[in-house]
Parts: sequence; structure tokens; C-alpha cells
Amino acid sequence: MNLNRTVNDGPISRFVSRRAQIAGRAAALTFFLAAGAASPGAAASSVASPRFEPGACPARVASTPAFAHARCGQLIVPENRHTQTGKTISISVAILPSVTQPPKHEPLFYITGGPGGDAMGDIEFLVPALIQDQDLIVLAQRGTLDAKPSLLCPEIDAFNAKAVSLPFDTPSTGVLHVAATKACHDRFVSEGVDLSAYNTLENIEDFVDLRKALGVTKWSLFGTSYGTYVALLMMRLHPEGLVSATIDSISPPSVAGLGWPWSSAGEGFRNLFDACAAQPSCASKYGDVQAKFTSQVQQLEAHPLTVTSHYAKGGPPVRIVLDGGALVSWLVAGGRQVFASAPSAIQELENGAPTQIAAARAALVNPATESTQGYGLTYGVFCGEWIPFQPQSQILADGLAAFPTYPRAVLSQTPQLPFTTEDCAVWNVPKAPAFIKDITTSAIPTLVINGTFDGKTSPMWARYVAKTLPNSTTVIIPGIGHLVTAQSPCAQTIVREFLANPTMPPDTTCVATVTIPAFN
Repeated sequence: MNLNRTVNDGPISRFVSRRAQIAGRAAALTFFLAAGAASPGAAASSVASPRFEPGACPARVASTPAFAHARCGQLIVPENRHTQTGKTISISVAILPSVTQPPKHEPLFYITGGPGGDAMGDIEFLVPALIQDQDLIVLAQRGTLDAKPSLLCPEIDAFNAKAVSLPFDTPSTGVLHVAATKACHDRFVSEGVDLSAYNTLENIEDFVDLRKALGVTKWSLFGTSYGTYVALLMMRLHPEGLVSATIDSISPPSVAGLGWPWSSAGEGFRNLFDACAAQPSCASKYGDVQAKFTSQVQQLEAHPLTVTSHYAKGGPPVRIVLDGGALVSWLVAGGRQVFASAPSAIQELENGAPTQIAAARAALVNPATESTQGYGLTYGVFCGEWIPFQPQSQILADGLAAFPTYPRAVLSQTPQLPFTTEDCAVWNVPKAPAFIKDITTSAIPTLVINGTFDGKTSPMWARYVAKTLPNSTTVIIPGIGHLVTAQSPCAQTIVREFLANPTMPPDTTCVATVTIPAFN
């Protein structure tokens, strides 16, 4: 049966800080298999078999309501399945029981984004949407916050806190950026971490090993952002036992690279600005917001604006430098609150008092917001799977295609990811096999979800992957940015129906009733 269809969103369809900062952010098996092998990180004479060891849930989340009935533990796997040194790593696992008991359907494995994101931190936002008739199984992913080793980089976090006071894309900023990256890289190497083992292919094998260790023969996947990248590769490389896949905010492995985000920014921005133009109150009050934004990108890149802001009321002053690159990254990173007030924020900027934009930049240095980014996996993916497959010149080429009137200095750096090419020169991990860039063609029933305002992974990529997924339904939700299911009751309803019966197309009529709220 061919279920492929797309639910569009009407006329506007043309269109790495802690994820708790994104407005409206989203997101048990009764048996465990234990084994008595060496402790994580220990060397052995032969490669230890992957295993699951029951244990405590991560302390920072264990007391939250979402984990009230969770069973947790550690997946023990080889750090590098190819070198066979015998060194192992451990990765936190949480198994949250189905509302219905016994579960009516196969377990659902959650794959978070990033790469290097905080999977356990997503759970409180995902439980209401996903836990109904099947267990939800969460693997933290190798190198992330709830894994050992945990490949966080306070050196890079410290630079990022200073970066709001620096020009976004100048060579002097790049030198500091790369120095922070190298300091983190060198520390990991001195600690004996094999950075070449932190990549998507090893990540996929971790999920497969977890399924086997838990005795799961049939399973479904739910991936968000980079998690969709993992899920699409899983569908191609390990389709055995897969009942369905739900992918939200699509990152296709076949096209992902440092130039690729410009196309998403182009579509996401256009949809946002068109939505304002379609609302008489917004259009009459703010005029041509797209033209104003473009003008400000051009002006600020030529003459950066320095202002003072605060990350919290009563907090210390923070020096903010706004140039064209910083302005673009502000809007790409935006969530629901930023999108709702974007026309007024851009008008403030045009009037010379960018209060909202400066406050959003200042929030990035708030010491109360602890970084959870697992940079070991982040750079393993970027440097092994993105950078080697396209020249650096592709960034500018894709930028010009999306924004032909933006300054070249802005377009020569990827939004939110400046100087990544230079970072990868010091991260020094091997190129991934070429097959990682192949297009996924699969008959596995798939639900493909995107939001119209998503400037990171825009709707065009949902439609792109659906072309080779014949049993798929594509749903585009109006007025939502990145990570749709966590924010949209309509998407949650569709996801629940799909998971209950993935062989039949879900009822998507709620999409037609979704309206974009009036801009603030």
C-alpha cells in the first residue's frame, strides 16, 4: 500500500545552548539483561559483548515526574568497534513504561538531536506526547552528558560566553574559536579518548546493541533534528525489526553539510515574513519586515552595533556586538517567543534600540544555564560526515542562492556554526564512508513532520526525504519552528494515531485548523 502523501499548510507553505531555552521545548520493559564483565573504560584482552546493566537514573532527572516509574541503567559497548582494543564506554538508558499495561505495541526508541544533545533532558516534554500504548526507551548517545566519557567542552562554552561581545565572523574571532576547540580536543586526547569513535555509525550500532541487549525483536523510532539523520540511516542500514519511524525536523544525511543550513534559513525566514505580511495588523504596523531585516543585515555587517544588555533582571551588564552574522544567527536560533515578536524586534533594531535581540544574545551567557552539549559527538559528525564531502566554498554558494543580497562575509560562515571548517582541521577525525551520504529509500511506514518557521531544518527537507519513502505521510505545521511535536497539540495527536497503527495514514485534518497567532 502506498501511503505517501503530504499535508500542506496553505499559502505560507512556500515558505546550541541548552534546549530548555527553546520556548515550548518538548520531550517499561519488564525485563533487564545483566552481565558481569569489566567496568566501563577498562581494557581487556578481547572485545567485550555489549550488555545492559540496570542501575540508577541520572540524578539530575531522577526526581522529575516523567521518571517516576522509569527503569534505568547503562549500556556498555566498545568505544571503537573497529580497532578492537577492548576499551568500553557506558551510556545511560531510561525505560519509561507505557500508560497501558501490558503495552499494546512495540517499544519506541527516542533519538535526540544535536548532534550531542541532552536526550534525558528532553523526556519531560516528550512523555505527554509519546507514552501511551508502548514503552519509551531513551539512550543518551555516546559522548553526551549522561555517558562515560562525557565529552563536554567547558573551553568552548567559555568562548561562546565571550563571543556575544565579539564580531560574529571576523578572522580574529575565528582564531579564538579554533583555539578553544583545540584546547578541548587536546584534553580529550590526553585523557585517552578515541575521538574517531564518536560518530553516527557507531551511534547507530549503540541503538542496535541496546535493542538486542533488551531482547527487543520489533521496535519503532522517534527522532528529532539530528535524530532524524540517525533514524534515516538506521532505516537503510538496520531495517530489521523496524515497525515504524517518526521523524521531526528533518536533517537528511544525503545533503547535510555546512552549506546546507542556508537553504533552511532562507525558507524559514521567508515563511515567517510572509506570515506577517498575511496578517493585516502585522503588515500595517511593521511594513515590509523582510526588506527591513535584509537592510539591517547589510548595515550591521558594515557597521556593527555595540550595546549593553542583561541576561536576567538585575543581572550584570553584558556587552553585545551585533553584526550581520549575529543578526542572522539570532533569527535562525529563534523559538516560538522569538518568532512571535520578531517583527517588533526588527523594528526596534531599525529604530536603533535592539532591546529584544540584545537580550536574546545576552541570555547565551547566563551562568544559570548549564551547558549540556556533548561536543565529542558534535564534532565527530561535523568533521567526519559533513566537512569532507563538500568544499568550504559551498557555504558561500548556498548562502548566495538563499540570500543573494546579503554580504559575502555573512554568507561565508554557516549560521550558528561559524569557523567549523577550521575547527575540524584541529579535531582531526577520519572521513566517514561515502555510503553515509546515500539517499534513504525505505518502505517502512514513516511519519515526517516539520514546521513552517523552522530556519534550521526547513519544510523542503521533509518533502525531500518523503520522495523516497513510499509509505510515508508528511505533515507541515504552520507557525512552528524547530522540534514540532513538543510544541504542537495537532502534531501530538497525529503522532499518537500513527504510532497506534502505522500501516494506515493518520488523520491529519487538525492541520487545516492550525492558525498562526497574531504577532506581538
